[in-house]
Amino acid sequence: MHYKSKALNIVKDLQDAASFTTYFSASEAALSTPHLYISALATWAGNELLTEWKSQFRFLPLIEGYKMETPLLILKSDFMVTSIAFSPDGTQIVSGSLNYIQVWDALTGKQVLELQGHTDQVSSVAFSPDGKQIVSGSYDNSIRMWDALTGKQVQELQSHTGSVLSVAFSFNGMKIVSGSFKSIQVWDALTGKKVLELQGHTDWVASVAFSPDGMQILSGSYDNSIQMWDALTGKQVQELQGHTGSVLSVAFSPDGKQIVSGSYDNSIQMWNALTGKQVLELQGHTCVVASVAFSPDGKQIVSGSYDNSIRMWDALTGKQVLELQGHTRLVASVAFSPDGTQIVSGSSDCSVQVWDALTNKHVQELQGHTGSVLSVAFSPNGMQIMSGSYDNSVRIWNALIGKQVQELQGPTGSVLSVAFSPDGKQIVSQSYDNFLRVWDALTGKHILKLQGHTDWVASVAFSPDGMQILSGSYDNSIQMWDALTGKQVQELQGHTGSVLSVAFSPDGKQIVSGSYDNSIQMWNALTGKQVLELQGHTCVVASVAFSPDGKQIVSGSYDNSIRMWDALTGKQVQELQGHTGSVLSVAFSLDGKQIVSGSYDNSIQMWDALTGKHILKLQGHIDPVTSVAFSPDGTQIASGSFDNSVRVWDAMTSKQGQELQDHTDTVTSVAFSPDGILHGTESKGQPFQQQPEIINFPWYSTSDGWILSSSHHKHLMWVPHNILKVLHHPRNTLIISQYGSLSLDLSQSKLGTKWIECYTL
Repeated sequence: MHYKSKALNIVKDLQDAASFTTYFSASEAALSTPHLYISALATWAGNELLTEWKSQFRFLPLIEGYKMETPLLILKSDFMVTSIAFSPDGTQIVSGSLNYIQVWDALTGKQVLELQGHTDQVSSVAFSPDGKQIVSGSYDNSIRMWDALTGKQVQELQSHTGSVLSVAFSFNGMKIVSGSFKSIQVWDALTGKKVLELQGHTDWVASVAFSPDGMQILSGSYDNSIQMWDALTGKQVQELQGHTGSVLSVAFSPDGKQIVSGSYDNSIQMWNALTGKQVLELQGHTCVVASVAFSPDGKQIVSGSYDNSIRMWDALTGKQVLELQGHTRLVASVAFSPDGTQIVSGSSDCSVQVWDALTNKHVQELQGHTGSVLSVAFSPNGMQIMSGSYDNSVRIWNALIGKQVQELQGPTGSVLSVAFSPDGKQIVSQSYDNFLRVWDALTGKHILKLQGHTDWVASVAFSPDGMQILSGSYDNSIQMWDALTGKQVQELQGHTGSVLSVAFSPDGKQIVSGSYDNSIQMWNALTGKQVLELQGHTCVVASVAFSPDGKQIVSGSYDNSIRMWDALTGKQVQELQGHTGSVLSVAFSLDGKQIVSGSYDNSIQMWDALTGKHILKLQGHIDPVTSVAFSPDGTQIASGSFDNSVRVWDAMTSKQGQELQDHTDTVTSVAFSPDGILHGTESKGQPFQQQPEIINFPWYSTSDGWILSSSHHKHLMWVPHNILKVLHHPRNTLIISQYGSLSLDLSQSKLGTKWIECYTL
């Protein structure tokens, strides 16, 4: 027994080592110096062996029992993910979406292949046991087999007269089983010929599975029953009754002795595969259980539900072990990796998320708005982001760490637009209460209230010298205000529809506006007279902006297009096509070389301003993108959305750096301030600001685990996500010295006394 126990401990140690290696190698730290590996290992939440070893590190924070129940990887798809599966070796993930299949690298999260061929939604996908083939079922009534290496279609299996809801390989890879309306069909995987048809269900068959020995087939149906079949003869062996709703998912345990099922009745049930009797009922989900699976060792069960959660259960006792929260919409599919160390989940929020089954780690997401985000903007120095939302708030965020700095209170209606003064000292916001408000950006105090519009104010902007404020309204007018006194200077009349967007030229001499009347108009800022009318858009013009040199104008429209115009002649220069929904916001980078756009199709796209070529597509928002802005240095993009979030992106790599979540409604507008704090407004009209905690300290931590110096933004060291929150306070002297030297004191450890010289500030 002693040797058996020792062997089990070795297995656990190896599993933990594999989990750590996978996590570490997927991070930036994998390319760094060896001591970062040691620092990560020292702070890894591992088993008893690592815990004993870590006891040598006297100055590390105590984090025993701390867990972050969030994903390790998030893979973004353009549409709802209906089905997912790991490859047998665990290196790849396959997912089914609208009418195509995507194959991902499970380590890096990068898409490897896209399989095109189905003409309707893909409902189910699976790898063959040798990993060389992929099988898929679709609403187009077909089953298709693909080469997993090249992505080429190998064959198409046609026989079903209705949508194919589920497909599975036998454990030897020789057969395929599929479920459709009232029928189950068995196919020869080599020839593609139909071998058997199993009849018995009285409604759609939602899930099918082979027993581990390949002798039986299991099926779950909309008729609320689970049926077991002889895989050789096709005869029904037994029927399992107990669910009071449609059975959407069934699975055998690895030893074939147990069955688990998930149902529309919100429950998970476990059955004895030999007798067909119910053994356990797992209660916890508050909505439909769409997918269930056993871990490879049969000791755990994972489930995905329409309540947006993933839950893990003890297969012996039926008790819930974990709840994994991260998806923002229903979870349609879940699966364990072959080694049991990871869980993959697919959701209608268009993402595939990968979770560490041992430590439950995730990339960080910061949420706050409770309503749609309608406007975003960077401060002039890129240190802040401002956002406005339907939840009536304007919020200011630290652009580096994603923390809310301040919330500006005052508006009584949804905030549609926000803007910084050129020096970053003031903020102007507008809301559904028809007023404009001016705020002190540092203190968040209300300074002025501008009254004059007779309907909602849709857009605001400061003049380049900060002396005037411009506003466009649903009352069809544009008004100019004195920024010091709040008095109206002049009113510009000419549009026959609501004015949705206004902007000053860089020299402050001209004004451009976009309207519901489908036109763009240019005005003399001194006299208020109309100079040009730009015609070309076939629908509402939602957003306009001048290039930094003032020579061009960019516009976004409900006709799904972005157009560029010559600011001198008013002639259209080029048309940028790519969005599949209304373009709600456009902006130039500060050097004028790039354009960013946000759309009703939930995407952000970046374009080359000279050639008009598409550069990047940023996916992450799950609802329309209402506002976009470049940081002053052009390295970041901020976006606000109907999904209530503000997100910050790396403009070079298209990676999402942070998600700022504090708004309680649509975020209408965001902007960066000169000092780099992120500001914004919610639709309930409440501005916000928050002072960054790290502003006077020599280091700060990022959401991906890096600790950087505040002065030069150098990468000092990397730490695992599970202790990142412990480090968020620079005064923490357990791991950081009281002088903020960013050096680990490991002089008492077995690593020696020279560690401190490896990497210092």
